[in-house]
Amino acid sequence: MSANESAPRVWVLLGKGKGGNVQMLNLAEALGWPYETRQLYHNVLNRVPNLLLGASALSVDRSRSDPLEPPWPDLVIAASRRSAPVARWIRKQSGGRSRLVHLFHTQAPLDDFNLVITLPQYRLPKRANILHLHSALNRIDPDRLVRDAAQWRAQFASLPRPHIALIVGGTSSSYVLDPATAARLGREASAEARDAGGSLLISTTPRTPAAAADALFADIDAPAFRYRWQAEDPDNPYFALLALADRFIVTVDSASVPVEACASGKPVALFEWPRRQASGPWQRLLKRSPLRQLYQALLYLGLFKPARDFDAYHRILRERGLVSRLGETAATPRQPLEDGLAVAVERISELVK
Repeated sequence: MSANESAPRVWVLLGKGKGGNVQMLNLAEALGWPYETRQLYHNVLNRVPNLLLGASALSVDRSRSDPLEPPWPDLVIAASRRSAPVARWIRKQSGGRSRLVHLFHTQAPLDDFNLVITLPQYRLPKRANILHLHSALNRIDPDRLVRDAAQWRAQFASLPRPHIALIVGGTSSSYVLDPATAARLGREASAEARDAGGSLLISTTPRTPAAAADALFADIDAPAFRYRWQAEDPDNPYFALLALADRFIVTVDSASVPVEACASGKPVALFEWPRRQASGPWQRLLKRSPLRQLYQALLYLGLFKPARDFDAYHRILRERGLVSRLGETAATPRQPLEDGLAVAVERISELVK
């Protein structure tokens, strides 16, 4: 029997979020087993609480999604709320044989999953089947860095060094990047570049609002390369910035970008602004003692989406000397993050023996 014939059958349930899809695919690649993807699209029933949907595919738009049919997988990798009922339904169809590995959070009873891989910002409780990592499951192809660096090096050569890459996020469930905040970022980043005698290599991202990008660029007065994000652009310089920048400024709204910048081994500064109130008044009330235990119980059942706590996430990066606040001196020494992919692969390998 060949290695492929003896390997477990793996399905990756791709969803709406590009970031989640990338991390699921990174995990599947790191496992080293052949895998198949199933792209899911959802109907209006995806708004029904997962506790009510149970183990079902009722929320799947079958006309647009990839087929869900036997042979059923040995392992299902999925992420976040929408795919949780579908993963549980697949296990039911398999006669309980399929193992379920879920990323981030489930908004369903946590014990219904063999392994939940989460990050500090999701604030899930400590349980035997929950793997708490410190960094997103990101892995950048070193060949891609070399290739893109060669493509862009000459375009940055005329700009004074140090080259400070400014990677701009945007609006999310936790943050709103308005024009005033973006303009402040432009001024502070420009001051950082001028004080260093260097220049900025600027890139916006998919979540950067157009008005915020306009305000940012209008307030840049240091030497700069500017890139405004475009969908499916083959000339996106992001990987070149990771490879060629001497330092980084990243925005507080992202989980992936700071980790990818930290992986370069170069100084990373974090631009912060107040996050919006992501949780509703009932959640805020329940989080207060003595109702906190009730909140944890309801979170376990999936009745609340865990509001992302980026403060907890970035605090770990600061404690390890990997990031500093923009304008502050970087902490030393640097303590690298664990290899989250390696830790996850070890746990899953034990699960699917």
